[in-house]
Amino acid sequence: MTSTASGGGPSDGRTDTAALTGLTAAELAAKLAAGEVSSVEVTRAYLDRIAAVEPAVHAFLHVDEEGALAAARRADEDRAAGRASSELAGVPLALKDVLTTSDMPTTCGSKMLEGWTPPYDATVTRRLREAGVVLLGKTNMDEFAMGSSTENSAYGPTRNPWDTERIPGGSGGGSSAALAAFEAPLAIGTDTGGSIRQPGAVTGTVGVKPTYGGVSRHGLVAFSSSLDQAGPCGRTVLDAALLHEVIAGHDPLDSTSVDAPVPQVVAAAREGAAGDLRGVRVGVVRELGGEGYQEGVQRSFRAAVDQLTALGAEVVEVSCPHFDYGLGAYYLIAPSECSSNLARFDAMRYGLRVGDDGSRSAEEVMSLTREAGFGPEVKRRIMLGTYALSSGYYDAYYGQAQKVRTLITRDFTAAFEQVDVLVSPTTPTTAFRIGERVENPMEMYLADLCTIPSNLAGNASMSVPSGLSDEDGLPVGLQIMAPPMADDRLYRVGAAYEAARDAAQGGALIDRVPQLEVA
Repeated sequence: MTSTASGGGPSDGRTDTAALTGLTAAELAAKLAAGEVSSVEVTRAYLDRIAAVEPAVHAFLHVDEEGALAAARRADEDRAAGRASSELAGVPLALKDVLTTSDMPTTCGSKMLEGWTPPYDATVTRRLREAGVVLLGKTNMDEFAMGSSTENSAYGPTRNPWDTERIPGGSGGGSSAALAAFEAPLAIGTDTGGSIRQPGAVTGTVGVKPTYGGVSRHGLVAFSSSLDQAGPCGRTVLDAALLHEVIAGHDPLDSTSVDAPVPQVVAAAREGAAGDLRGVRVGVVRELGGEGYQEGVQRSFRAAVDQLTALGAEVVEVSCPHFDYGLGAYYLIAPSECSSNLARFDAMRYGLRVGDDGSRSAEEVMSLTREAGFGPEVKRRIMLGTYALSSGYYDAYYGQAQKVRTLITRDFTAAFEQVDVLVSPTTPTTAFRIGERVENPMEMYLADLCTIPSNLAGNASMSVPSGLSDEDGLPVGLQIMAPPMADDRLYRVGAAYEAARDAAQGGALIDRVPQLEVA
């Protein structure tokens, strides 16, 4: 179901509800601070929008209308009493269903956890609540974050609002689709191999993978512990920066959390919006382009690089030769860690339990439960990882992959001695059609070709929309990469590029998303 009617921001004559949902998070925050609108009004507008478009998009697995309105009332009361806890107090948000919530189910897109309500909040969830952010509900995702299209969800695929016959990326397609469909002004995603940035690219939204350890993983249901990272998603770079500052910072509950000050990402975004990149050195990664990349994506990327040059940046080509081996290394390391992490789903303590009629052993119940509860992609990765870790193969597969990881990290280190940031396309192609790659896992995995190196090295990375492909009219993303704990560089460069792009294209890209048919 692809609509061609125009859609967009608050100036296009839509209803008051549409006018509110068309505002950026920063604009909503300003209106809330000025008393021009209440959080209850804003939240109600988003709940109405969700009800209208969810049949076409399926971005959410759970919508907490009662809880959201209660949180909005508290935000309004706190603001009236002079106790607004953050700039984003009262602004709604969509939360990826891989972060635990004590008042909502956390399923990870899997039947294995259907209906499970955790006994505690993830640190990210807690920080959002403490900041007064209103949680609208939990968004759809590839099962246990394993996928690039959100087709692996046990609860059905999410659809891309730009063309509902196409995927919204994965694994966090629900969060990115909610933004693009104007169902939420902000969202949280998680990124193991590109699951924030790749959905951002194909939906025309902004997605950021912070430095590994920059945002707590406590309460993030683990897929691959050395790669997983929660991060902000928004419609603009400033919106993502505002959210980044809320969720980031050291957490003693996460042993991998970085004990260092949070980079000044909001200040960097506001500075970058002035559009001056003089003194900034930008490296174009030679290995992330060429054969296998869609022509429309490459033309959009070249235009983005030209725009960075026009803003005063010095652009040079940089070689990162071991990036070519990143995909292979990732698909040994991530499945290996997943095979270990998912062993906890044993049907004994929580979640699904199949065949427990008193006549079967614990091992039989465990086997039947895993057969029924895990989907095909999760089983595939568990088996790959178990094989890679097995006796006689550990050194040849997992050990070698870790050596490649070290070489990729060294490539980044050498590159950042020459430049301040690196750039590439975020994805080799625009959004593909639902079902198009389901039977070809290798082709599916190639969607993360450009994003995986940053996960392996742990550095900061962002996808910002770079326009629409001239081949199919679908969004394309520009990836910006910075050294660890230099996340502010992403926001300065991303905001400068975004402002120039909007000026050149006559407005924000997100305001050009086709208007969805509504219920």
